Amino acid sequence: MHGYGVAQRIQQLADDMLRVEEGTLYPALYRIEQRGWIVGKWGVSENNRRARFYALSKAGRKRLAAELSNWEHLSLAIRKIVEAT
Repeated sequence: MHGYGVAQRIQQLADDMLRVEEGTLYPALYRIEQRGWIVGKWGVSENNRRARFYALSKAGRKRLAAELSNWEHLSLAIRKIVEAT
């Protein structure tokens, strides 16, 4: 998916509760590409413009699984605190 598509997909999946601005998205994509978590390739978008398309790498899938586990642990702890109050 190209950068703009990534931003749109995040917004769609979050029911418009999250918006990722270009000034945040592209530096983040660059950083995670440098870390080897995604792979970027140049291609042509659906409106016939040159765009960089991104996909998770094997290392990225492993990192995603670790981050998801951390998130689940943290959200469980927060849920317990909220329920206790």
